[in-house]
Amino acid sequence: MAGEFDTVDVGDSFTTSGRTITEADVVNFAGVSGDFNHLHTNAERMADSGYGERIAHGALVFSVVTGLVWQARDEAEKRHMVAFYGIDRLRFIKPVFLGDTIHAEAEVVDTERRDHPVATGVVRTEVTTLNQADEAVFSAEFLTLRR
Repeated sequence: MAGEFDTVDVGDSFTTSGRTITEADVVNFAGVSGDFNHLHTNAERMADSGYGERIAHGALVFSVVTGLVWQARDEAEKRHMVAFYGIDRLRFIKPVFLGDTIHAEAEVVDTERRDHPVATGVVRTEVTTLNQADEAVFSAEFLTLRR
């Protein structure tokens, strides 16, 4: 995908690399966020739940996806990014379990020129995250300001 706003086209797409969600990810995220909900931190209680085991925090999955998307961008794109502007239509479709490997597939669905002191416009990218079985686990539209 190109860097400058004027070189981004609806339909541009990319796939990120994968990342395995680990015990350390969940424990560290609980510590940073203060979210010690039993869904994420109590293996015994979750063994008898409908999930059968602990699940990753939805906010952790979202955070990992933002990192995967950033890492997938080339240097020209990174130079022309001004800010992560917002998120629309976020959905946690299926649980992500410890040990799952997720990756994101992204496609530009809209561009909108803006009168902004630093940016040229907003790029709206549909991001779908899949697990190792190619099941969708997360989806959202990411909005970024671009030069």
